[in-house]
Amino acid sequence: MQMKETLLKKIENRTIKVGVIGLGYVGLPLAVEKAAAGYKVIGFDIQKEKVNKVNAGINYIGDVVDAKLKSLTEEGFLSATSDFSFVKDMDFIAICVPTPLNEHQEPDISYVENSTREIAKYLKRETMVVLESTTYPGTTEELIKPILETGTGLKCGEDFYLGFSPERVDPGNLIYKTKNTPKVVGGVGNDATEVIAAMYRSVLNSEVKEVSSPAVAEMEKILENTYRNVNIGLVNELAMLCDKMGIDIWEVINAAATKPYGFQPFYPGPGLGGHCIPLDPYYLSWKAREYGFHTSMIEASMMINDRMPEYTVERAGKILNRYRKPLNGSKVLVLGVAYKQDIDDYRESPAIRVIDELKKTGAEVSFYDPYIPRYKYRGEWFEGLQRIDADVVRESDIVMITTAHTNVDYQMVVDAGVPVFDCKNVTKDVKKGENVEVL
Repeated sequence: MQMKETLLKKIENRTIKVGVIGLGYVGLPLAVEKAAAGYKVIGFDIQKEKVNKVNAGINYIGDVVDAKLKSLTEEGFLSATSDFSFVKDMDFIAICVPTPLNEHQEPDISYVENSTREIAKYLKRETMVVLESTTYPGTTEELIKPILETGTGLKCGEDFYLGFSPERVDPGNLIYKTKNTPKVVGGVGNDATEVIAAMYRSVLNSEVKEVSSPAVAEMEKILENTYRNVNIGLVNELAMLCDKMGIDIWEVINAAATKPYGFQPFYPGPGLGGHCIPLDPYYLSWKAREYGFHTSMIEASMMINDRMPEYTVERAGKILNRYRKPLNGSKVLVLGVAYKQDIDDYRESPAIRVIDELKKTGAEVSFYDPYIPRYKYRGEWFEGLQRIDADVVRESDIVMITTAHTNVDYQMVVDAGVPVFDCKNVTKDVKKGENVEVL
């Protein structure tokens, strides 16, 4: 029986054994959904703490339901290990590891490469290997395919299937989770695309869009996030201009959003955060240089967004100047270090860069985040306030709101009377006086 028919039959019978490499914000929700669909799933991670928590049924990802994870582990559908030798038993392997930038703002694909080399040690025939980590176009075929073929002696398309299916994870989204978010699949060859897509269709309650190659799927993912990066860069630049012109950028955007076609609102802020939007354009611009091409519009938006933490600190300094105070020596209370509202994720958070820039000026900085009591930056841990009240706020010379958490009493913050610089427009429905300035 041909590999394609064998794997399709296993998918139909739910006898595919699933491996998920990387048990973070992408990998764990994917592992849970595949286990919930009736597949036996093993999660692989080099961090022992994550492995131990999964095996104990303890959840650590906000988008995963605690009871669901515990039930799946107790019933034997989901387990975790740091021993990659179990890869030899897998029929489907998803690579869901980080793809950060290095110190030169260039793609760091070492996690992908190292995971692929581990897979190559144990890969058997008739296995599907799918990269889900966001990366530059060409990674699947130019990096992963040669490693797997050289390391195993197997031939892609004949002995195993390879493809790319970009993760689409939006932490904290109350509507779209892993199970109901449409998926894109691009395999090396038509058979690979068909079988891998069938695997995802057996798990997800959403459309699975097949494309002609991994490179198309890789570029599609970059487009998704670059689209947002460019448009956020546009409104951030307009926010700076509107400040000079004395125009409320938020009112401008809300007015423009009344147009029922041809416009989608994006909003300014202290910068970009998260695991994709601040990083993906760098992957594309880096790859474009291989072809002697400069992504000028994209690079311009990246520069604008990268400068926003510094700009917000400059604005805070101007606010303090009106009160005859310098930033140097002033007490600054930063509200929110998560990169978006109501989550505990601070990856690439602009708020952390704002804090860093404030400290460079000599400001005394404290922070409060109801979801993040402490964070690690450049190898050092920073502790936040355990609570805030009017007395705590009044001890500050200025408050900077950098994350729009909904469980903070902003009326109390405003009523405390100290200068407030609202970088997220969370005080739009709060009764406020002249002590509040909005980005």
